[in-house]
Amino acid sequence: MPARSLTVVQLLPTLNAGGVERSTLEIGAALAAAGHRSIAISAGGRLVDKLVAEGSEHVAIDIGRKSLTTLRHVWALRRLFSEIKPDIVHARSRLPAWIGWHALRGMPQATRPHFVTTVHGLNSPGRYSAILTRGERVISVSNTLRDYLMQHYPGLDPARVAVIPRGIDPLEFPRDYRASEDWRSRFFAEFPQLAGGKLLVLSGRGTRLKGHRDAVELLAALRARDVDARLLLLGARETGREAYIGEIEALAKQRGVLDRLAITPPRSDVREAYSVSDLVLQLSTQPESFGRTVVEALSLGRPVLGYAHGGVGELLTELYPQGGVMLGDAKALLECASNLLRAAPPVAPLEKYRLADMQAATLALYAEVVHASSAPMASSSTEKASNMLR
Repeated sequence: MPARSLTVVQLLPTLNAGGVERSTLEIGAALAAAGHRSIAISAGGRLVDKLVAEGSEHVAIDIGRKSLTTLRHVWALRRLFSEIKPDIVHARSRLPAWIGWHALRGMPQATRPHFVTTVHGLNSPGRYSAILTRGERVISVSNTLRDYLMQHYPGLDPARVAVIPRGIDPLEFPRDYRASEDWRSRFFAEFPQLAGGKLLVLSGRGTRLKGHRDAVELLAALRARDVDARLLLLGARETGREAYIGEIEALAKQRGVLDRLAITPPRSDVREAYSVSDLVLQLSTQPESFGRTVVEALSLGRPVLGYAHGGVGELLTELYPQGGVMLGDAKALLECASNLLRAAPPVAPLEKYRLADMQAATLALYAEVVHASSAPMASSSTEKASNMLR
């Protein structure tokens, strides 16, 4: 780390829930713990209190609303940057990145902060998404995502792209963790239909992309084989998704497995639910940039079954290849699930994808960017960075 402390501003739409928000808090906490100044700019949300409690500051500016009126925040951001003089402006989402980029363009080069971006998802390629490739350094959360960026943005210099996978805290998901008897009693009293059989858990929002229908079809296929399986769709029952949940329940009723299905709102006891599962599912039908649920479950030592594409496929290939099947191959999914429920190969202890590794790598990248600009021979690098903001 550099001898002097840094001021880092992170830009994102809101602070409610999601991978972008989680990463913002994790980096904010790491910056504060290392003696740096951490500021997040967003429209706010339920995670603001946690962000502040962990040592960061929050400035409420709605830079993520998709409206022409959002452009007025360019000048507000420019004034704010001039006042707080950040070393790094780190954009984590497309519209905030555009607003931040235009704010930086209007600042004198000598006092202009460095611009860093993170690409969190497999965004539709095009000019709008390309803003996240304009950082002096571009962080990708997986090799899969890096390959995607290089394919769709051939002008992107590979040297500017840093792969820094997201990570989990092993203390939060410790190896061989088991939920307490008190928790188990309360959980199975709440969901008696899940007790007594092989428990499958799929964690994800209430959207078709998460593969809930495939999970219900798998449950029915297992029951047809006389496998006493149960299914928990964890976090899928959300406000505004009632019609979709109704479709899932109707499918389960049609397949004769409604009495073995539970669908819950988002819960804070994901670790406990994984710990009582026999198999964790990751059946997203569109490729994801990363697969946090895969890492969480494997960290606990629980077997995972998922579609081997995108970031999930990358993780399964590396960490648990026995759990990967081709997208949409219902027969292979059934065979793999049957095998894993009968005798799952042991899960190797997780030695990668740790939160501390992600935090250290990100702070090291910040230091590298700042150090490169202050080094005597760094004029060409500084000029290139300046050009990207023109």
